[in-house]
Amino acid sequence: MKTKDGKSIRNNLQCTFSRRDFIKYSSVAAAAAAMPGFVTGCATFKPRQDCLTQLAFAETRHRDLVFASAKIGSIDVRNHILRSATTLGLAETNGRPKKELTDAYVELCEGGVGAIITGALGVQKNGRLGTSYTFLFHHDDYIPDYRSVTDRVHAYNTPIIAQIGHGGRQTRRAVTGEATVAPSPITDPYYNEETPRELTELEIREVIQNFIDTIVRSQKAGFDGVQLHAAHGYLLSGFLSPATNQRTDQWGGSTENRFRIIREIFLGARKKVGDYPILIKISAYDHQSDGLRVPESVQIAAMLEEAGCDAIEVSCGIGADGFSTIRVPEIPSEAVLAYSFRYKDSNPIVKTLLPVFAPLIVNRHEPLFNYNVCAAQEIKKQVSIPVIVVGGIRTLPDIEQIIGNRMADFVAMGRPFIIEPDIVNRFKEESQTASSCINCGYCLLAIEAGGTKCFYGEIS
Repeated sequence: MKTKDGKSIRNNLQCTFSRRDFIKYSSVAAAAAAMPGFVTGCATFKPRQDCLTQLAFAETRHRDLVFASAKIGSIDVRNHILRSATTLGLAETNGRPKKELTDAYVELCEGGVGAIITGALGVQKNGRLGTSYTFLFHHDDYIPDYRSVTDRVHAYNTPIIAQIGHGGRQTRRAVTGEATVAPSPITDPYYNEETPRELTELEIREVIQNFIDTIVRSQKAGFDGVQLHAAHGYLLSGFLSPATNQRTDQWGGSTENRFRIIREIFLGARKKVGDYPILIKISAYDHQSDGLRVPESVQIAAMLEEAGCDAIEVSCGIGADGFSTIRVPEIPSEAVLAYSFRYKDSNPIVKTLLPVFAPLIVNRHEPLFNYNVCAAQEIKKQVSIPVIVVGGIRTLPDIEQIIGNRMADFVAMGRPFIIEPDIVNRFKEESQTASSCINCGYCLLAIEAGGTKCFYGEIS
């Protein structure tokens, strides 16, 4: 956030405080910090990004590789640019897809996307991810609803993969009607943990079975494959990260134990669906002081391949990290006040304080672009299954280098497809070589108000 003369508020406050100002504003800051959801408690961990010099200085073009057809398991993918799972908010309150969802997917098909990964479909009602606008696939009755989506997409010869997940500590009572849980990092980055409780052995077994059942449903509904959502602090991610998994039984402690729930899902699913493609999305690292780091994620990737995984999408972060999973050039306080369930009805004092102090308190991570490429490259060195990388990928030259230099097998994008559903065709025709996305983050914050759309940094 900037002042009228273009200086950041952070710098302005640091440079002009008198002792009286310090006493005055520090008390206000303390009050602001006490507001629910402000302090994220992140560590200062920064993953290595030295491999990005390969993107900056490479001159050889690999355009033909980017737009060549490829395979993920048995899935024939049109090219190497995928639509990463992105919540579009086009679900009924009961979690069924609206017609508008299919229309949005058709736009992506016509726009040349290599394959579509859906926004997350909840495997059980009390694990619904994010908001009341997100999807469920917890019952066989929903199969015809999703079959209508896949049939329409397949008419355009485009694969569609169902992302399935459980919100874990990052769902909300307002969404599920059950359990004491915490808000979503996508819809409310000012993350405030309530009191997540440890699942019982019976509940873990129930979650595993619900994932398996949803994989079976996805196959019956015509999806070309599924992707387990094990990233961003949701339930499976919560088991993987030592920062959130504090268990001392067979489901916690060692890497093998923390991975156990995912292994059990793969083992159970393979008995039901055979070689049906099962992908996964993981956070290769988070920013918690005792959290997941790339070297351990490399071990997990090898375990995934051994368990029968068909491809790994590499992302980063959990909700408590602040703006890590999605990155922004400045904290979008205006959008938070307008759309966040936690702050849109705040009193005038909070609305006055938040734009000033949020940039000082809430973590915003850098770099803004290609920030998971180096982690993906490390994982790719150790596995033979396809590796997909997502996170701040915005230009055709970068995509050419990522694919051409075998830093990853596929790239995935989210926000660029919101502003330009036809961006793959534009890249292929070279009428455009960079996304018009400005990374403001408003599109994903506004999911609380309904369907996702591009705001281009302005409240509409």
